[in-house]
Amino acid sequence: MSKPYRLGSGGRLVDRTRKVSFSFDGKTVQGFAGDTVASAVLASGQRVFGRSFKYHRPRGVIGLGSEEMNALVGVGDGARHEPNLRATQVEIFNGLTAVSQNRWPSLNWDVGAINNTFSRLIPGGFYYKTLMWPQSFWKHVYEPFIRRAAGLGKAPEGRDPDTYEQIHVHCDVLVIGGGIAGLAAAEAAAANGAKVIIADENPQLGGLADISGGAIEGQSLTEWTAAKGAKLYAAENVHVLNRTTVVGHWHHNFVMLFERVADHDPALLSQGVPRHRLWKVRAHQVILATGSIERPIAFANNDRPGVMLASAARGMVERYGVAPGSNGVVFTNNDDAYQTAIVLKDAGVGVRVVDSRARAEGALPNKAREMGIPVDTGSVISAVNTTWGGLNITDVKIASYRKGQGRVIKETKADCDFVAMSGGWNPALHLWCHNGGKIRFDDALQAFRPDKHHDHITAIGAANGHFGLHQILEEAYHAGSKLSGNGNLHSVPAAQQAEERPLEPIWFAPATGKYNEGNKHFIDYQNDVTAADLELAQREGYESVEHTKRYTTFGMATDQGKTSNINGLGVISEASGKTIPEVGITTFRPPYTPFSFGSVAGVLTKDLFLPIRRTAIYQWHVDHGAVFEPVGQWRRAYTYPRNGETNHQSIDREILSVRNKVGLLDASTLGKIEIKGPDAAEFLDRMYTNMFSTLKIGKCRYGLMMNELGFLTDDGVTVRLGDDHFLMHTTSGGADRISAWLEEWLQTEWTHYRVFVTNVTENWSQFAIAGPKAREVLKKLDPNFDLSNEALPHMSFVEGKLGAYPVRVYRISFSGELSYEVATPANYGLGLWTAIVAAGEEFGLEPYGTEALHVLRAEKGYIVVGDETDGTTTPIDVGLDGLVSKKKADFLGKRSLEQSYLKGPNRKQLVGLLTEDPNDVLPDGAYAVRQVKDKPPMEMIGQVTSSYRSPTLGRSIAMALIENGRNRMGETISFPLPGGKVVRAKITDTVFYDKEGAKLNV
Repeated sequence: MSKPYRLGSGGRLVDRTRKVSFSFDGKTVQGFAGDTVASAVLASGQRVFGRSFKYHRPRGVIGLGSEEMNALVGVGDGARHEPNLRATQVEIFNGLTAVSQNRWPSLNWDVGAINNTFSRLIPGGFYYKTLMWPQSFWKHVYEPFIRRAAGLGKAPEGRDPDTYEQIHVHCDVLVIGGGIAGLAAAEAAAANGAKVIIADENPQLGGLADISGGAIEGQSLTEWTAAKGAKLYAAENVHVLNRTTVVGHWHHNFVMLFERVADHDPALLSQGVPRHRLWKVRAHQVILATGSIERPIAFANNDRPGVMLASAARGMVERYGVAPGSNGVVFTNNDDAYQTAIVLKDAGVGVRVVDSRARAEGALPNKAREMGIPVDTGSVISAVNTTWGGLNITDVKIASYRKGQGRVIKETKADCDFVAMSGGWNPALHLWCHNGGKIRFDDALQAFRPDKHHDHITAIGAANGHFGLHQILEEAYHAGSKLSGNGNLHSVPAAQQAEERPLEPIWFAPATGKYNEGNKHFIDYQNDVTAADLELAQREGYESVEHTKRYTTFGMATDQGKTSNINGLGVISEASGKTIPEVGITTFRPPYTPFSFGSVAGVLTKDLFLPIRRTAIYQWHVDHGAVFEPVGQWRRAYTYPRNGETNHQSIDREILSVRNKVGLLDASTLGKIEIKGPDAAEFLDRMYTNMFSTLKIGKCRYGLMMNELGFLTDDGVTVRLGDDHFLMHTTSGGADRISAWLEEWLQTEWTHYRVFVTNVTENWSQFAIAGPKAREVLKKLDPNFDLSNEALPHMSFVEGKLGAYPVRVYRISFSGELSYEVATPANYGLGLWTAIVAAGEEFGLEPYGTEALHVLRAEKGYIVVGDETDGTTTPIDVGLDGLVSKKKADFLGKRSLEQSYLKGPNRKQLVGLLTEDPNDVLPDGAYAVRQVKDKPPMEMIGQVTSSYRSPTLGRSIAMALIENGRNRMGETISFPLPGGKVVRAKITDTVFYDKEGAKLNV
């Protein structure tokens, strides 16, 4: 070895002619192009990569890929820092910065390791028992401590400078996994003309073929996979995605893929390449070729740096030319791990095998013996000994073993500096189970495998529990041919492979001492869950595996239980006396591995995060000095101050213009939803509290909408355009929400209704012309358009042409004045607006904004949902119980309104307020109290919902939700404000202006 663990030759993935320099925890590390952080750091002699979550025990590399749970690193600096990446998957490049996590002050000396000393006091579930008392400690002691201790890596700092993409595609066949099975299936599907996508999380295709034994048609597996990969790259109907993890599978074969586009080469970022890309794929057929994951063995101190999976040890040698150590022990219960012993021996690394089976006589064990490798059958590792601090392995103890044995007495010592373990292989079932796939337990594999699925998804190869090379090829080529269209069967090549004898399960290797005291057999490495924790959960009554999972945090780490799941079930099985199928399995949930928030957002950042919506009149508003405010996603004119005017003066002028002359409001942002179909009227009766099926064509009606709980969710005027055609108006911020709400009920509850819902908000420009002179302005625009009270009474509409403009004119008012709302197709909007402005000039017409609108409506006592309501407000609370039908058999929220607590006498009710000092304007949200005290707490009896200074009335007005408010008319209540000021106000009716409504029909 030229370096502590770098072999003098070998490593098919590394280019020894290209040296790469990067840093790990501030120290410069040398590697080769093709190395990962894990292989390069291990080659440098560094064994410790991280610290465990709870006990802060030193941990090293265990896996070879996405199953790695110990060697988690943060990569990059500042805003480009990304935490919790698996060192086994991070490809190195010059200048890369990687840091270990969850340790202080350093990786090799961590203060948190003191937790390990007191581990007997903090077993699984300890926090449920110890953080209960005293109750007052939770807020000030327990919760702050837990929050500081939680998490592994650190979040990036600053705004992310990189770009991210999303792409939506369809394909005939999506092949997940680029190993032997995936390549064969993709080849067969492509040969039949199917549009194929093949995705694999590794930089190269081939899966574990390069560390597996055997040959196909006389070629090594590495040669065969390379040739098939090149063929697929060249095929026009195949798209190959490397460095791409399929993170989730949902209904109807909707599959999400996370591609790491530029993580391996930051130079690509400067060329405009996105850092990550999220693929949203709809596939006709999905072929699951995700392979399998090697499982560890639970033996005493099986978490020490230098203990790794046998496949990882083999991969380090074969792929990177890195030895896991100088002298090791392979601990196994199956024949496959003997390949690791053979590879290590060929590389010049000292090795012996400890096999828990009584006999090991397959082709691979026999070859190992022929090479001079010592093999101890019927034996287990009963202890791992280390240097002080647990940083380096010095030796292991080997003890004889027979199935069911609980502890050992006699042990022998074997010097070594690493352990490669293999407890068998588990089919990678996560994606199969994400969307309801059923699985069954295979006694031969001692693992679960796919069973049934309602979607068009087929598992093949090791993912289906098949490990024989010929069987994998036959199954893969058959699946690819069958699922790709014409069904022409692809020929299956001949394969050669050493025969492997069955494994014998071992869930717990006994250790020295009564009850193995003082030893830790780790099941879930990252969360420090031991076999003892799982046994404790069974003794304490956690019979459900899901309850055990939450009590102990088994399977809840960032690796999603990839290596711990089956071992944990085996321990629970032995502790409970149930079989593993009886114990059951925990739920697999997306994502398969974590993926970035950047990819979730895609391009929807900065200005695109929430696109600003503007009406067709926006530029006119800008040109005339409008001050804007956000209303939902819209920008609406707040007011139009003239030279020298404050906003308050401008608003007062606009209000008085509407009251005395005429004003013009851009109301285009109001939600406009067309509802059409034979059942439209009945559907609206269900959605609204009042009746709409009786509404005559050409008439308008104000309606209230509740949710299932009986609380107001929106309001607006709905117009009947035809027998089966309605136009619903909603609040500006509610159009999208209400449109989706209507569709939800149509698609999930009343699927028999023949109704179409179409959001047409942006199709129409709509303007309110309000004030005593409103009719005269429109008459000047078109003298022939009849706008009289007889032709167009209040709450009616007419369709036609106003001058040159096609319009719908509604006689509705949100100001209490004579008012018309004129709607025209959006492309006519600016022209009609400017025509109205010109026509209204001689009548003193002025544009008015949203703040004037709100004062005008408050003077009339009109509510705004979201201001006068707070999510728990009913129509009765705001005095609109007359709009709650007593004739309709049912509508949304009807039954909820019958609940006693929604009818209680002490509910908050909407009332008006007049302050004792007319110049005092109550702040929105100010609390009314039953009794003013020198300091809080004071009993709150309500709050202000809207408050303004009314230039019409020359004083302040307000509306409020006050406890039992309507029975307190004339009572004066108090509002304590910051600074010690108390404002007193008399409770009044909500209508402050024109209570008789005479102004509506001038």
